[in-house]
Amino acid sequence: MFERNLSECELIQVPDAVYHLMRHTELKSCDLSGNVITKISPKFAVKFSLITDLNLSHNQMAKLPDELADLHSLKTLDISHNTFIALPTVVFKMPKLRELRANNNAIIDIDRDEIIASDSLEVVDLRHNPLTPMCHDLLKHARLSFRIELSEREKEDWEDLTI
Repeated sequence: MFERNLSECELIQVPDAVYHLMRHTELKSCDLSGNVITKISPKFAVKFSLITDLNLSHNQMAKLPDELADLHSLKTLDISHNTFIALPTVVFKMPKLRELRANNNAIIDIDRDEIIASDSLEVVDLRHNPLTPMCHDLLKHARLSFRIELSEREKEDWEDLTI
């Protein structure tokens, strides 16, 4: 069992050499935070299928490949401080995902049908995202099987009709 820390390396992607060097390694944890990664290759899930903890925070990612659903052991995923405008639907297909950190992105709305259908999630952090008023209210009052963390919503200037 190994942990791999590739944070703060100015990576724009996971280098092919990492896949080659780690081909016979049982990787459990991978920290790719603080880079300039814009996308994760679909082969990441194939090469590191036993990973339980993946930190992709503080990058420039806006989407995740569908192949990450094949990470059957993944329990914690951190995609905070990226450029996601929507919560990636693949996260709801990860069978053991318990904790999803998606704070500090540009997420406006989420597919409520998918998020409510998750059996494994315990906590989803959506703080500091510009959720629409309707989405924020629905999530705040939804009866979910997991805890959802939201920032207090501040009214936009256009919402205050008393001006």
